[in-house]
Amino acid sequence: MVMNYPGLPTTWGWIVAACVAAIVLWALTAPTPGTAGERHLAARWRLGRTPLVGKHLLRLTTRHWPLVVLRVIMVVLFLLIIAAGLFGSPIPQRNIATVFTWNIWWTGVIISVVLVGTVWCAVCPWDTLARWLVHHRLWRRPAPHTSLNLRVPRYLKNLWPALFLFIALTWLELGAGITVSPHATALLALFMIVLAVASQALFERSAFCRYFCPVGRTIGCYSQLAPVELRPIDRNTCERCETLDCYYGNEALPPCPTSLVMGRIQQNSYCISCGNCTQSCPQQNIDWQLRPPGVEAMRGSRPHWDEAWFMLGLLALTGFHGITMMPFWEKGISHLARMIGDSGQLLTSFSIGLAICMLAVIGLYALAVGATRFWTGAQLHYRHVFASLAFVCLPLAFAYHVAHNLNHLVRESAGISSVIANPFGTGTLPLCLAETSQRLNHLLIPQTMLHTIQASLIIVGFLLAVQILRHRLQRMAQPGRGHRTALLPMLLFAAVITGFHMWLLMQPMVMRM
Repeated sequence: MVMNYPGLPTTWGWIVAACVAAIVLWALTAPTPGTAGERHLAARWRLGRTPLVGKHLLRLTTRHWPLVVLRVIMVVLFLLIIAAGLFGSPIPQRNIATVFTWNIWWTGVIISVVLVGTVWCAVCPWDTLARWLVHHRLWRRPAPHTSLNLRVPRYLKNLWPALFLFIALTWLELGAGITVSPHATALLALFMIVLAVASQALFERSAFCRYFCPVGRTIGCYSQLAPVELRPIDRNTCERCETLDCYYGNEALPPCPTSLVMGRIQQNSYCISCGNCTQSCPQQNIDWQLRPPGVEAMRGSRPHWDEAWFMLGLLALTGFHGITMMPFWEKGISHLARMIGDSGQLLTSFSIGLAICMLAVIGLYALAVGATRFWTGAQLHYRHVFASLAFVCLPLAFAYHVAHNLNHLVRESAGISSVIANPFGTGTLPLCLAETSQRLNHLLIPQTMLHTIQASLIIVGFLLAVQILRHRLQRMAQPGRGHRTALLPMLLFAAVITGFHMWLLMQPMVMRM
């Protein structure tokens, strides 16, 4: 029997609609961002100066052992998940491989971006295992010639490999159904290890982290919205630096794995918070800082073509996750399969549905960009405007991503204590109807609180998207052309996407586990 989660009440739909209308009205009537706004965006607060905890936080980033301990813990947990998936119960609700990976880890990783930016990448078990297997090191500089240290080919030095893998993982997750197969989940984890090890053995530094990892690149994109950053304390000190230990490393510590120079860093996207720069800097000139949320997407990040497509892919694929869990999705795919003669797992029909959903979002965005370029009167190439405005997609995707995954976390993790006690699911039986119903009605937090958080996320995501749009358009618009009129196409795009996301959250969602 298929069980459905109830969607948000209609009242929340009206509340979100009213907030969206108010934000649009504000965007169309408020003056363009001025000097005061720029000063606000430039504000920073060093966490190292925070009373009581500041010094302790700084020690955590300037010493290697805290990260090493966390990496070892993550590797042990990761190996447990692989073992449970390969040798444990095939019942997804009873096996820690599926419950932890799809309900807790993936949601937790995305939420962690708000609190700690890209810190997950610093303790990632894929990269830790790859470095240990190839270089036989957990943190020290590897010995020479432990890998081929080849330069990454130019055609791979972009985010297209990560986007392709992200689409492939979505296809496996939702089409092939690996989320309900502990064995398939373990095989996927092993596949990611193989990719990380092969990349570490072939290429210089951590090419897997910078170019290939779909999880790391998702975190990197979302971290441009994060209220934390790892930056120089005094950029003048970096300008005077002659050794560039943050980039080259030193005798004890390896170089920056993603080839960043701390004195020139402008965005979080490729920083994996590994601690190499904070530990190797001879001037101790690097610290964690607080900043206004979304400031990087508003003015700090440069538009790149491949990054724009990855952000647009994030927006399309997060919405697609929601569509596939609607009761009407299975009926629609079955109808399409009968029309084209598809059989078996209906993977061809699923692939067509995935392509249609992605093309719909891309087409709508492309039209909005074209209209914006026309109304701004900017003498900019369409490709440049396309890339620059793609940052508007980030808060829309992030807000729905977290709101949707909270459903899985709060509703499907109700039996997590029994899974922790018996991670392999030894001797367990499938969920009976009574237990399924109990999990459906006994959430980790009250349902009213869940609905409030979800609706609030959608509102905040739209507000951030509008703020990003206003700041980016201010730099594009030609003097004398109507700035407010130029806002309309992308405002409409953001409002349509927000309305669609809210509509998805208001529908009953099919229970995955």
